[in-house]
Amino acid sequence: MRKAALALGLFFFFMVFKAYAFDDHDFQVWNTESEEFKLNKDWKLTLDQEFRWADNAHRFFYQHYEGGLVYSLNKYLSLGGGYRHVLEDKKDKFKVENEPFIFATLFWDILGFKFDDRNRMEYRHFDYQTDGWRYRNKFTVKLPWKFTKLQIQPYFSDEVFVTFEAINQFSQNRFFSGVGMALTKHIKTEIYYMLQSKKSTDAWIEANVLGTKLKFSF
Repeated sequence: MRKAALALGLFFFFMVFKAYAFDDHDFQVWNTESEEFKLNKDWKLTLDQEFRWADNAHRFFYQHYEGGLVYSLNKYLSLGGGYRHVLEDKKDKFKVENEPFIFATLFWDILGFKFDDRNRMEYRHFDYQTDGWRYRNKFTVKLPWKFTKLQIQPYFSDEVFVTFEAINQFSQNRFFSGVGMALTKHIKTEIYYMLQSKKSTDAWIEANVLGTKLKFSF
């Protein structure tokens, strides 16, 4: 399934502006800004904030603020944890989710292709519904080609969400197709298309997302 999704990545990427025109797919815009501070050769501090707009990008409905620590065990494995504070619009009122998490990420190269596989476990605390656990697995491949002085590099990702509540279930999938580039030595950016499939009570709801990321490294 994942191999087929990755193979179709370029198709989805160039079809994004057509895809969101369909009435049965919401078009959303997500923007992420992050900072990364290297504490020493093995440890780094990460911070990020994200804002999302839905209903054809007219309604601001989500924001989160996150901080974490990452430890690089070696070039193949990094471990870490942190906390995310989420504010999401629920029936015209922003409600809070507190989300501590831990993760482990594997890295490897094959013939110039760079792969990483992030495994993340979250504890989701709410004031308005039952708390729960959620597992996320994000698999990414960066292609071995870079273009222009900006080092523009295409990539594909697929992320699976599994919730552990009354019924353990596959609850969401996100497929990404995008490009990353280096604006300066310390500033990188990404532009991507994401197809999000999210399970509701009795159906899967899809959204077409145009996303941007800006990252500062120190």
